[in-house]
Amino acid sequence: MAPRFRPVRQPFGERCLPVTIRPTEADLAIARAIARKTGPAPERLARALTWGADEKVLLALTAVGWLASRGSGEPMRRAADHAVLVAAAASLLPHGMKRLFDQTRPDRKTVVGHLHGVSFSGNREDAFPSGHALHMGAMASAAGALPAGPRRVVRTLAVGLSLTRVAVLAHWASDVVAGFAVGMALERFLRCWTGFPVKPAQDAVHVDPDPQNHAVATPLSKNGSEAG
Repeated sequence: MAPRFRPVRQPFGERCLPVTIRPTEADLAIARAIARKTGPAPERLARALTWGADEKVLLALTAVGWLASRGSGEPMRRAADHAVLVAAAASLLPHGMKRLFDQTRPDRKTVVGHLHGVSFSGNREDAFPSGHALHMGAMASAAGALPAGPRRVVRTLAVGLSLTRVAVLAHWASDVVAGFAVGMALERFLRCWTGFPVKPAQDAVHVDPDPQNHAVATPLSKNGSEAG
């Protein structure tokens, strides 16, 4: 649905910020279904799992990883630098966006949900976008540098942790989808500054001209001498 602008009086006149965003029909249907079918035990579990995508936890983990990487090789140090920058940017961006957009959290629009164990999350009007999902989108994007097996594990974990925000009615489903997409775009954008991932060096070659003035590439051994 189209956003509705809610003007806010400012010292020098009126400004049409923040923008009030209404949930979609699909958002409402999903939230109603969760409110009716959830229970105290599932809510406690989802509330515990959602800490895995919390910005404070992720900032602490990336800081520890950055310190531990200082004695490692260039690829590991570059990856740690990238992780710290992405975690910091992914923590700041949602706070800025929440100042531009207002959307009431679904846990403020249900009574049945609270009877079934749903609790309140954050500020009332800070539903859009999901900061947790934004972090997870960035993590899923960065996982593209991993081998196929670990990449699937990380991306599955990122999607699962993002969905806990819908399960606890902290966000509408569209908030999570938007946050995840923004996080992926943010991580790709920051690669321009960090140079992540470091590409493996290509095997060096030694070029000798042959008698017919054609270049001949001779692979070098590891100690720099010509192989063969």
